[in-house]
Amino acid sequence: MSALTLTSPRRRPLRPLVEDAIHNEVRYLQSGIRRTERRLQGFEARYGFSSQEFLRRYENDELPETLELAERVGECRLIERLREKAETLGEIGFAR
Repeated sequence: MSALTLTSPRRRPLRPLVEDAIHNEVRYLQSGIRRTERRLQGFEARYGFSSQEFLRRYENDELPETLELAERVGECRLIERLREKAETLGEIGFAR
């Protein structure tokens, strides 16, 4: 478990501001996840196999190097990062 202490020279309470900022960031990340999922679904429909299967084949050099496949790799890696960030931020608790 990690802890963080925030201080500010202003009298305004930080907690509501930080909670709102984190919640907004999680919503922003979830929106990015949905957009990326739609793009990946398009790739899956076009090529006829899942993103997991695609990554396995790509990492085993079973697929040709094309700009479109590089884009798909980027989308696969992007969604992993977005999900990890959203999960980490969503797990933050605030002591009462």
